[in-house]
Amino acid sequence: MKKTSITGRLEGIAAAVSLALAALPLAASTFTIGTNNFLLDGQPFLIKAGEMHPSRVPHEYWADRLKMIHAMGLNTVSIYIFWNAHEPREGEFNFTGDADIAQFVRLAQKEGLWVILRPGPYCCAEWEFGGYPWWLLKEHDLKVRSQDPRFLAAAETYMKKLGEQLAPLQITHGGPIIMVQVENEYGSYGADHVYMGKIRDLDRAAGFDVPFFTADGGGNMMAGGHLDDVLPGLNGGGKNTMKEVGKYRPNGPWFVPEFYPGWLDHWGEPHAKVGLGGLARETEWKLTNNVSFCYYMIYGGTSFGFMNGA
Repeated sequence: MKKTSITGRLEGIAAAVSLALAALPLAASTFTIGTNNFLLDGQPFLIKAGEMHPSRVPHEYWADRLKMIHAMGLNTVSIYIFWNAHEPREGEFNFTGDADIAQFVRLAQKEGLWVILRPGPYCCAEWEFGGYPWWLLKEHDLKVRSQDPRFLAAAETYMKKLGEQLAPLQITHGGPIIMVQVENEYGSYGADHVYMGKIRDLDRAAGFDVPFFTADGGGNMMAGGHLDDVLPGLNGGGKNTMKEVGKYRPNGPWFVPEFYPGWLDHWGEPHAKVGLGGLARETEWKLTNNVSFCYYMIYGGTSFGFMNGA
């Protein structure tokens, strides 16, 4: 009886300590863009990330998939956030269950992973309407992905709601979010830098205060999508990374937001394959040349219902 009593008391003390620690505010770290490196608490940091989309994975499996990502040796998870998954009807927001994006970020932190946000509002990602909600099309003359005031007003509402969920989880507040992407591959679509600046400003107004970056292909695509005060990222970047990014930021840091270990399939066509040998060599080159990267995708998941698209 005495032994059981002591054991019970120890368990009670341990539980109390655990609750007390959980209630303590998380210590804020710093993540900044240095002259030629990313800096985590002032020390050079190489981003080794993998992309996973919470909307493509039932929330019951999130922790398991994050554990596997970490077990690979990666230190960061990158996520698209699909507007139409969170505002399926105008003015009606959902951040519960499979749409509980804040819980996903908390699970990533628990697993020891940093987080990169890619909130769009346009994502592409082989997802319905690129992540835009269908109801934007009710006004037939509204122009998405433009300076149309009606589009920007809707995007602003969405971004503010997203900020309420995620801004408190940035590294500046003790959370794991270290960077936020502005728009997505806009240079493949247009070259309206005023529009891009407005999307950047929506991100800031939503409370995101970590470093921002863009993601584009090289050449004219990066020229159309870059912003002077935002880090340019080169999708698919290989040994041309320094040359392409160097046009806008001569000393880096170098970042490849989408490094492809696989490729998308189309119905009725052969399954797309990427050679493992080349992938391993390219990964080694990035690691030895201080090039941060994100495998796109590290886990593909499923496009449920009718959410596959373009």
